[in-house]
Amino acid sequence: MSDDVVYGRQPVHEALRGRRAVREILVTEKAQAALPWLRDVDVRLAGADEIGDLAGSADHQGIAARVEPYAYADPDELLDHDRPLIVALDGVSDPRNLGAIARSAECAGATGLVVPRHGSAIVTPAVAKASAGAVEHLPIAVAPNLADWLQRAKRPGLWSYAAAADGATRYTDADYTDGCVFVLGAEGTGVRPRVLSACDATVAIPLAGSIGSLNVSVTAGVLLFEAVRQRG
Repeated sequence: MSDDVVYGRQPVHEALRGRRAVREILVTEKAQAALPWLRDVDVRLAGADEIGDLAGSADHQGIAARVEPYAYADPDELLDHDRPLIVALDGVSDPRNLGAIARSAECAGATGLVVPRHGSAIVTPAVAKASAGAVEHLPIAVAPNLADWLQRAKRPGLWSYAAAADGATRYTDADYTDGCVFVLGAEGTGVRPRVLSACDATVAIPLAGSIGSLNVSVTAGVLLFEAVRQRG
């Protein structure tokens, strides 16, 4: 398998601290001088154009790295944790949203994140950048079929909550102190019917403005940190 690429100062920094082997770091002289954590790291000085070609983006902040391919977690093993806190995404295809959700999940101490095999974003250089390197620490799993995985997840003490504008329960009234899976769908279409039917309950975040929905990454952050609050 060919190497992956990580670009941007925070994503490369987290790659050095994470699970993946870092093969090579390319950095401009200006970026090297500004990053004290590179002081004892082997790097190759390169121009901004070369780094941009490797990154596939001009938003590289003067640094990019070749790293080993991303190793996905087993979605069923995430369920084996005590009181797991998991985010499952249904049809979230925007890499920036996946990255932002991964960042919130990692900061909330979530057990992991699950995406379906088809129709959703997976870990790419753009996702790693949008996550500020959170993908290097947060277990992310790919489920062949999200509805089937949610059915397998059913057990006492583990509940799945789908976020929906017309959810039956206000999000602060649900109990997240046991294990829980937050299921979020794509903006506009929401959670698909078969996935929704596999969830135990639906929750809604009341909105006070004129717009009818939150960005999916904001919804994920609100739900995750409500669970953190309830768990103390």
